[in-house]
Amino acid sequence: MTSFAPLALAAALALPVLAPHTAHAQAYPAKPVRLIVPYAPGGATDIIARAAAIELSKTLGQPVTVDNRAGAGGNLGSEMAAKSPPDGYTMVMSASSLHGITPFLYTKLNYDPNKDLVPVIVFASFANVLVLNPAVKANSVQELVALARAQSGKLTCASSGSGSTIHMSCEMFKHMLGLDITHIPYKGSGPAITDLMGGQVDMMFDNIPSAISHVRSGKLRALATTGPKRAVALPDLPTIIESGVPGYESTAWFGLAMPAGTPKEIIARMNADGQKTARAPDFIKRMSDLGYEIVGGTPEQMAAMIQDEIRRWGPIVKASGAKVD
Repeated sequence: MTSFAPLALAAALALPVLAPHTAHAQAYPAKPVRLIVPYAPGGATDIIARAAAIELSKTLGQPVTVDNRAGAGGNLGSEMAAKSPPDGYTMVMSASSLHGITPFLYTKLNYDPNKDLVPVIVFASFANVLVLNPAVKANSVQELVALARAQSGKLTCASSGSGSTIHMSCEMFKHMLGLDITHIPYKGSGPAITDLMGGQVDMMFDNIPSAISHVRSGKLRALATTGPKRAVALPDLPTIIESGVPGYESTAWFGLAMPAGTPKEIIARMNADGQKTARAPDFIKRMSDLGYEIVGGTPEQMAAMIQDEIRRWGPIVKASGAKVD
């Protein structure tokens, strides 16, 4: 993942941009701001959006209302945000998969998430965690690889849906190691985890926030996390890189984006308030307790992260052969 300057430095760098406010920017915001969440309530994106909305409402001086618009793998709400007036009163809590996976996975899109939306700030990220049903006879990544090779095509890997970072984490694992593991897509992480614990599927690269309680209770066996460094929430687990797969990295992040054409001074204002949100003690505690890691930073840093996602996932989506009409 891209390295970031400390939040304090990023905030200081943003200050000169904010100084020459126009009269329009000084009046902003004059009414409530809508934050579209392109996924269903209760998921990882929704959780962070609601926590951020509380803090942003304080700093903006106007209510920030969360509007869940689930559908089409996040594209319904994301497209709605992209086609909203670029006046600063609509934004979207975007996810890294919408920028790095969606453009390669969907054959028919009525918008371009990387042209019709502009980055504001990344709030937080997390890695996924490779978890197994405890009946699977593997206690390390290398033992799992050996088992997959000995039983080619027999092991199953659950996901929250085709094209999710959970799915693509598995595809990257298969692609880099030359393994034949059968992908089993579900409609959401919850049903997938239920079947994983029940033994209907063997393994999953689940989001840490939704898997961590099952790992701690022993209902799932965790082998490794998927980020470039060990996860703060699971510090005793090695990364997949440490486990003998150099170059493997799969993380998910969540950040604000606004319609293309939104005035730069409004983007700067929202970034500044977003940085205050990322430093708010209540926000930090809420995110940390659930396994998220705070990111922060500038719009330019978010843009660089988007480019990283495109480079990382484009070849993996193509190699997987996954397509959605």
